[in-house]
Amino acid sequence: MAMFLIENNRFSRFHFRSNVNAMSTTIRPAESREHGAVAAGRSAGPLMVAAALGIVYLVWGSTYLGIRVMVEDMPPLLGAGTRFLVAGALLGAVLAVRKGPSRLAVSRAELLACGAVGLLLPVLGQGMVTVAEGGGAPSGLTALLIAAVPLWVLAFRGLAGERPARATSLGALAGFAGLGFLVVANGANGGFPLWTMGLVLFASLSWAFGSWYQPSLRMPRDPFVVAVYEMLIGGAVLVAAGLGGGERLELGAYSARSWAAWVYLVVFGSCVAFSAYVWLLQTVSVSLVATYAYVNPLVAVALGALVLSEAVTVPTVVGGAVVVLAVAAVVRAERPRRPSERRPQVPEQCPQRAQNR
Repeated sequence: MAMFLIENNRFSRFHFRSNVNAMSTTIRPAESREHGAVAAGRSAGPLMVAAALGIVYLVWGSTYLGIRVMVEDMPPLLGAGTRFLVAGALLGAVLAVRKGPSRLAVSRAELLACGAVGLLLPVLGQGMVTVAEGGGAPSGLTALLIAAVPLWVLAFRGLAGERPARATSLGALAGFAGLGFLVVANGANGGFPLWTMGLVLFASLSWAFGSWYQPSLRMPRDPFVVAVYEMLIGGAVLVAAGLGGGERLELGAYSARSWAAWVYLVVFGSCVAFSAYVWLLQTVSVSLVATYAYVNPLVAVALGALVLSEAVTVPTVVGGAVVVLAVAAVVRAERPRRPSERRPQVPEQCPQRAQNR
């Protein structure tokens, strides 16, 4: 979400998204990628890895604040739609210049798949988050509610017949309890419209379903190409919905503050952070990259309190801590095990030898 578009990739059986701020992409099997990335990471240098992680942590964590500032003046659907259109066009232009226009070539089936995921992630996911923040939802609380996306993905896996490990299931149950506490406590407080929380929850469900459903679609192999088409299609739909709903694009009516937030979301939230995220997936272990799922909400809450003076109440801290810790537990339980962590398989003849001793 956020955080989103790019809001992914998937890690392990866990469908991991990127948000343009988060967007899903097809990647290698988790186990082979885990060990190959660790080897590649040794040659990348710790400073480069730390810088890329810092970008993903801080930039994606700050996109909720950026959205909140953008919609102070800009209409939410047009603001989000133009953001994704421009970001998609910029990323596509960079790919075409560096590798030639042929890099953007996709089949009709791949384009339709990108369109389907574009509706689920940029439109119903990121777009609805933008509408909710435009309606008054605090950026920090929004980030905490969106942090439950991995838990919803787990729920979809369960509905599809998968049986996650016990530790994973317990973590998910604890996370949903924290999520319910957040909604009830903040809904009773009445500091902002209750419908905005419902819309954020709907956005997180859409994001989770898109992340879970995407692997069954025929997507382009290049994650950057996936991001380009998802942003372009999602952005076009959001602009059309905004114009159809009565929003008007009045470029001179928006403050410099809102324009700065829009530019930040386009350049850093959608392009720079996504590039860093994809590079990390190729360079370090997936379990390390996965930490963004529970670092981003903490960054968002802190920035919302510092920059916008958003209230951080005790129920928000308690409920948010439960959700974030639950996501951390699920991410840890789902990560691929290294060879050294696995039990060695005992040859069939060993028990017989033991009996003969």
